[in-house]
Amino acid sequence: MTNPYRGRPDYTFWRQAVAGQAASGVDPVTAVPFTLSPGDPIATAGSCFAQHLSRTLKAAGFNWLETERFTGAAGTVDEGYGIFPARFGNLYTARALRQLFDRAYGQYRPKARAWQTAAGAWLDPFRPRIQQGGFPSLEALEEDRRRHLAATRRMFEGCAVFIFTLGLTEGWVSAEDGAAVPLAPGVVGAQEKEEAWRFHNAGFAETLEQMEAFLAGLRLVNPRARVMLTVSPVPLIATYEDRHVLVSTIASKSILRAVAEELTRRDPGIAYFPSYEIVTGPQTGGRYYAEDLREVTPEGVEFVMSVFRRHYLSGAPAAPRAEPAPAAAAPASPPLAAVSAEEVARYQALTGILCDEEAIVSPAVFPQGRA
Repeated sequence: MTNPYRGRPDYTFWRQAVAGQAASGVDPVTAVPFTLSPGDPIATAGSCFAQHLSRTLKAAGFNWLETERFTGAAGTVDEGYGIFPARFGNLYTARALRQLFDRAYGQYRPKARAWQTAAGAWLDPFRPRIQQGGFPSLEALEEDRRRHLAATRRMFEGCAVFIFTLGLTEGWVSAEDGAAVPLAPGVVGAQEKEEAWRFHNAGFAETLEQMEAFLAGLRLVNPRARVMLTVSPVPLIATYEDRHVLVSTIASKSILRAVAEELTRRDPGIAYFPSYEIVTGPQTGGRYYAEDLREVTPEGVEFVMSVFRRHYLSGAPAAPRAEPAPAAAAPASPPLAAVSAEEVARYQALTGILCDEEAIVSPAVFPQGRA
């Protein structure tokens, strides 16, 4: 019997594909099931790192989908818009994504409707940091949620491509009905009973089940939508498990990566973009992380996005750019309008990445700088 590895492509061998390419940067993408065209309405969701994808798509002049914009409605301020297609904030877990879909279509009505702070402001439990000061009244919150869920439905039904970045397995859920929230109530100053919310760390089987349920729902309302999965390379800022945060980080990311692998094996039409491997692989020597060993450096983000542009963006600029400049919006894809150059500029004014996790170790929580 001859050696079955003889004649295999260079990218299948570590020495040629990784060790031999480390100095110039390893591009691990070998084949893609589909590419994105400038006119495709593209929706992005997930953890903090997903925001880099939306910025890249906008800067390249692609039709990044935005279905919820500031209108000046009573009780709202111009915060949290233009980061994700609708103002749902970060969706860290598979359960949060699945429940967002079910809430948007009335299939799930969580018991928790609102949180109130000591100052009297009202917070939406499922997006508590979209508006830093909260809502002035419960009525304003409820009306904004109604508009928000309608915009979320438009996103699911109008996208040609849905890109989801898996971020965490750890989270907080309602002890009463399992409703998933991005932060424990106490982190944002909500006056909730301790026993009303509990820590929950999803395993492989649960995460896979939640993603399968979401994908089934998405295909019912939008059978032609293509799906791309990524895993965030950003470590946990803190773990609630009684173990080292490094162990929790590797456990969480391993589960998410395994779920993405299982879904793409079952359905070759689902794309996987290896942002996680590009940043965390040994070929980088850790140089894509900032001094805190958590934040991905601009160099790291740019290299990841250059690989994304090279393989997935049809008609995108051939050469990567350190600071992408706003480009004219792509032609509209009725009935949803493309992003205008003015909106690109407004978005770039919000250059900071919104990360709910940072509230866990804010000075208000750790005034002595313990974090």
